[in-house]
Amino acid sequence: MVRPKKHYGQHFLKDKNIAGKIVRALDPSKYDYLVEVGPGTGFLTDFLIDLPLKLILIEKDEEAYEFLKKKYKDKHIQIIHGDFLKTDLAALSRNAPMGIIGNFPYNISTQIVFKILENRLLVPEAVGMFQTEVAERIAAQPGSKVYGILSVLTQLFYQVKILFSVPPGVFVPPPKVHSAVLKMERKENMPEVDFDELKKLVKTAFNQRRKTLRNSLKSINLPLEKPWTEFMSKRAEELAPGDFLKLYDLMQRDAK
Repeated sequence: MVRPKKHYGQHFLKDKNIAGKIVRALDPSKYDYLVEVGPGTGFLTDFLIDLPLKLILIEKDEEAYEFLKKKYKDKHIQIIHGDFLKTDLAALSRNAPMGIIGNFPYNISTQIVFKILENRLLVPEAVGMFQTEVAERIAAQPGSKVYGILSVLTQLFYQVKILFSVPPGVFVPPPKVHSAVLKMERKENMPEVDFDELKKLVKTAFNQRRKTLRNSLKSINLPLEKPWTEFMSKRAEELAPGDFLKLYDLMQRDAK
C-alpha cells in the first residue's frame, strides 16, 4: 500500500459513505472531463470510474502514481504523474469543459481554488474536501471575521456551498483538524475581468482590513469624487463581492 506522506499533506479517505456522498454531489452533465486531484490510493476514484466522463487522475506522489497505474491498468483512465498546480488544464482537455474533484491535500487547497479560478472558463464545477476553516473562509459572508480575499474572488465567479462536515476518524492517518466538503458551481453570468487586476485590488483592500478603503487603497491612487465615495468610508470586510466588482469597473473606467 501507499504510505501517507506528511510533506504532501496526505490523509487518505477510508469511509465509503463519505466517498459516495462526494461523488453524488457532482453533475456530470456539465462537462466532458473529470480531473481528480491527488487520488492517493484511488479510494475516491473507485466511485468515479463508472461515471460517463473521461476520467483523469493527477498524482504528484511517485509511490501513489505507480500504485494507481497497477490498480487501474485495465481501466480507461488517464493517470498523470505531476503537479496539478503546474498542469496546463486547457491542453489537458483540449479546451473542453472539465469538473474538478478531490480529497484535496490540505497544504495546497487554497492554491487549488486559485487554480480553478484562473481556469474558470474551463471549470463549471468543483467538489472537494477541505480543512473546515478553509471551507468556511471560501463560503464566508461580508462582516465575518474569516471573510477575505478567497471569499470575494471565489464568490464572484462561483456559487459556493458547504455540503457536509467530515470527522478526522474517516482518514488514514486522522488529521488534527475537522474537514468539510465544499461545492463550487460556476455562475451563468460571470463577470469579464482581468483576473490579476481584480485579485490585486481585493488583496490590497484586505491587506489592512481594519482600515477604511480610503487608507487601505492609497497605493492605487483612486479618485475620491463620486461614485467612489460610497466605498471610501467602508472597510474591506463590509463590502460584498459585487461591490468589489463595482470598484474594479470604476478603476477600469478611470484607467481609460
